[in-house]
Amino acid sequence: MRAEISFGKSLIGILFAGLAATGCTTTSQPAATPAKTKTKQAQAAKVTFNYTAKDRDCLKRAMYFESQHSDEDGYMAVGTVVMNRLTSGAYPPSICGVVAQEKQFAPGVMTREVKPQAEPELATAADAILLKGARHPAVKDAMFFHTDGLKFPYGNMHYVTVAGGNAFYEKRDSNGMLQTPPPLPSYEVAMNYVPGESMLPPQFEALIPSAVPVPLPSPDPMATASTMSAVNMAPTARMAPIANPIPMPMPITAPVTSPATAIEPEPGMPIAIPTPRPAYDSVMLRGAISANGG
Repeated sequence: MRAEISFGKSLIGILFAGLAATGCTTTSQPAATPAKTKTKQAQAAKVTFNYTAKDRDCLKRAMYFESQHSDEDGYMAVGTVVMNRLTSGAYPPSICGVVAQEKQFAPGVMTREVKPQAEPELATAADAILLKGARHPAVKDAMFFHTDGLKFPYGNMHYVTVAGGNAFYEKRDSNGMLQTPPPLPSYEVAMNYVPGESMLPPQFEALIPSAVPVPLPSPDPMATASTMSAVNMAPTARMAPIANPIPMPMPITAPVTSPATAIEPEPGMPIAIPTPRPAYDSVMLRGAISANGG
């Protein structure tokens, strides 16, 4: 009998121990949920570049004149090179600055006439780049190109694709490393439209408007009424000069950061000095490059 009672107690003890273990396992699961939620909220901030209507026009001009008035494929290839230069840190910090840089793009790119019939396709390509972050996939990290069919005696020209009558290439050393700071991928770049013609440097973390008007105090209606009553009562006083005129308040605007104060690179960061296009005095014919890369 005692053996049966002892066995019963042992069995009950085992059941309670199992339930206790199950309860501990169940209560530990919700504690892991907040950690997962916190991980999902951590996202890398994009690098934001400001652009104006003039910058958009400069982008269209580069695409039009450098792609030999070709097609959307050629437009997107040239536009990708412009954006690669903009985000690399080795070139001017605005689209117009990149396009207008001396001896880098076609002569007269900023002044020549763009044919009206090309405007719709150019606008579509420019908006795809600026608003949607589109890039030509085959151009990759290329920041250089020249007319297709030419060959130059330089060992650092790594060709990637042909589009719009141009051969696009990256400059790489003997180990295959880029010789210029690599551009940012499109998913890390945000383009912020700024009305007006002012050229603003790229803004990191915060976007600064071009001008912030400061509200001015409105005039006291009682003082105005009393002044008008005094003038109406003494007509001859209207012609008397005011000895100490009170200066009128002028509108105040917040200062705009000038391009000269653009963000400087960190010490030790390699910065490549832009070089002009290869000279044509030693040009030779080159074999065709596949449009899918080579």
